[in-house]
Amino acid sequence: MSTTSTASAVPVADGGQASAAAAARRAARRRVTLVWAGRIGLAAFVVGGWQAFTAWGLVDPFFFGQPSGIARRLVDLFRNGTEFGSFYANIWTTIQEALAGFAVGAVTGVVFGVALGQSRYLSDVLGPYIKMVNAIPRIVLGSIFIVAFGIGVTPKILLAAVLVFFIVFFNAFQGVREVDRNILANARVLGASQLQIIRHVIVPSALTWIIASLHSAFGFAIVGALVGEVLGAQSGLGLVIKTAQNNFDPNGVFATMLVIAVIVLGAEWLIGKLEHRLLSWRPPAPTEANSL
Repeated sequence: MSTTSTASAVPVADGGQASAAAAARRAARRRVTLVWAGRIGLAAFVVGGWQAFTAWGLVDPFFFGQPSGIARRLVDLFRNGTEFGSFYANIWTTIQEALAGFAVGAVTGVVFGVALGQSRYLSDVLGPYIKMVNAIPRIVLGSIFIVAFGIGVTPKILLAAVLVFFIVFFNAFQGVREVDRNILANARVLGASQLQIIRHVIVPSALTWIIASLHSAFGFAIVGALVGEVLGAQSGLGLVIKTAQNNFDPNGVFATMLVIAVIVLGAEWLIGKLEHRLLSWRPPAPTEANSL
């Protein structure tokens, strides 16, 4: 009797788990559908209202543009280019500057954040200078870089790197300070070298902070490149925006901003994939688990 009951209980348990998993998948699909429906509905509401208000004369399209005019201007930019070359070339120039600045700023931010986070002496010595540089308005730094390096890509890369550096640095610094001291003490007791501690304990522990900073850092890299291009450049999306502004062409401004938004969203998606890969060892937080 007991053997039969045990054997019959196994399929029931498996069936319950399968049904629960299927219900969880359905709930996840339903949530994704609702999220996308909300996103599309909000976009349709904003764009439709914008188009309607300009068509009815409640909003002056001369100053605020018009969605239909932005679409036509965007097609024209891709087809006919700009006075500074093809629109694709200008997009690629800004992406190159932002990527280079992002890489330089992220690497230096992590290195300085980890170094100063571990060393109280370095933190006390360099801390005030880092805060002083961080307090300088970025547009002033951009002007200094252009005076020093001309209107090529170098000042845009440097300005983007500065913007990224401080975001990544402060997060890496705080992440190192938040590392469990008991884990560090145990690693030293087990004979780990300082390099092994940094590689296997400190950096993985601070990685959550560092990756979190990268989500907003690329957006700031784009901002740095654009500000540098507005101050002085031979090509780039910032120059396209500046020219459209000088020509009282709001549709051109908004069309270029739309392209920038797509670039930033694409970079955000890639960083999210990187985060998922690098932090795959981390158990999901309660809020993440509930959203699955």
